[in-house]
Amino acid sequence: MLPLLKLLEAGEVRAGHLTFLSLIAGLVFCPVFIWSSKPVALSLLLLHVLLDRLDGPLARHLGRASDRGSFTDTMADQVVVTFSTLTLIHVQLASLWPGVMYLFFYTVVGLFAMARNAMAIPYSWLVRPRFFVYLGIPVDLYLWPRSLDVLLWIVLALLAWKVLTGFVNIRKRLN
Repeated sequence: MLPLLKLLEAGEVRAGHLTFLSLIAGLVFCPVFIWSSKPVALSLLLLHVLLDRLDGPLARHLGRASDRGSFTDTMADQVVVTFSTLTLIHVQLASLWPGVMYLFFYTVVGLFAMARNAMAIPYSWLVRPRFFVYLGIPVDLYLWPRSLDVLLWIVLALLAWKVLTGFVNIRKRLN
């Protein structure tokens, strides 16, 4: 990835620029998915993911990684997860209950991650559930209809486990 990071550096692109563009691509996905072309919408969601995967490495490459940038990136991701999930519920690609439960648990996991970080409690993800959900959209559209709900329930189980273990670990540290 170093050649790409150097190219971005030469173009004076900063991590915040990528975060902003990622947010815009993720948000524009929603109306395009509802009212226009599904392939274009999916391309916007892919652009969101790619840009989101670049902002952190670029910040570290430039020696500008910060808690402020990490927080901004996390909030931008949460906004896109929220609006994209509401879009999927609106177009009935995702059912109400798994969609709303996914949003709830995804949000709580994010809040717990920030709390754990502030308390210096180690925290890591082996997988990024939202990327599986995003990948599940074209699978549901083109290969296996109604599979997104199944995927959401599976992801919910993982998120619920992270909420439970996060709660326990945070509670242990509190007086």
